[in-house]
Amino acid sequence: MASVAFLGMGVMGYPMAGHLLRAGHQVTVYNRTASRATAWLAEHPEGRLAHSPREAAATAEVVFSCVGNDDDVRSVVLGDEGAFSGMTNGAILVDHTTASATVARELGVVADEHGFGFVDAPISGGQSGAENGALTVMCGGRPEHFATVEPVIGAYARAVTLLGPVGSGQLTKMVNQICIAGIVQGLAEGLEFGRRAGLDVDQVVDVISKGAAQSWQMDNRARTMVRDEYDFGFAVEWMRKDLRICLETAREIGTRLPVAALVDQFYAVVEARGGRRWDTSSLVQLLRHD
Repeated sequence: MASVAFLGMGVMGYPMAGHLLRAGHQVTVYNRTASRATAWLAEHPEGRLAHSPREAAATAEVVFSCVGNDDDVRSVVLGDEGAFSGMTNGAILVDHTTASATVARELGVVADEHGFGFVDAPISGGQSGAENGALTVMCGGRPEHFATVEPVIGAYARAVTLLGPVGSGQLTKMVNQICIAGIVQGLAEGLEFGRRAGLDVDQVVDVISKGAAQSWQMDNRARTMVRDEYDFGFAVEWMRKDLRICLETAREIGTRLPVAALVDQFYAVVEARGGRRWDTSSLVQLLRHD
């Protein structure tokens, strides 16, 4: 069992930290909005509360972070009160934030300079995956660091894979989001086509989900899309942040993402209609209410 710190008590980090505690680890939590960390501690009194990332990391063998974007990662890791200021030699920081490969490599260099390990480890599976301990974790880092943290991450993951050096986890998550963008748009178009053609769309989904069209999005979102329900799940604003990273990286490596760019524009319209926090499946709104 390990002494760990978890920085970021959002919809993902909150349940992930709980799984770590239930697995027998000593868990110290930190959140910039203190009320979230206080609420977690009330629910998990065996845990500990820290008032800064530095304090949280001071006794941790593994420090986990799961925050919003590149700047958020830097704010909890770097600086006088950041996690790196409190970590001891040989400790490892695992960043679960979906961020750029650039910030991952930047932190990897700083970690090396200070005798720390660093693993970029973005996650897939959404809030339900975090709550059920069934996340998919895509990792970049040194094999020896990965070998140390893999069994700890297993407390909330069904799959943990090392894809290559630091940055590889973030690049793999970009592939994941690019694929999802196209799948959700295709599902939205298909469902709305079926509805306007006069079909029983629920029955159609039952049939085609047993064939080549099947996907996680179809299994988990088709019926709520039919009912125009979007007040849950992975928010449009988060997907747009991820797609922005994908598009910027595509320009850097000299490739094009025409479908992802188009879907990002569609999400911009959803945001303009007040759907900033709607689930990404809300793309069908643009077809149904055009």
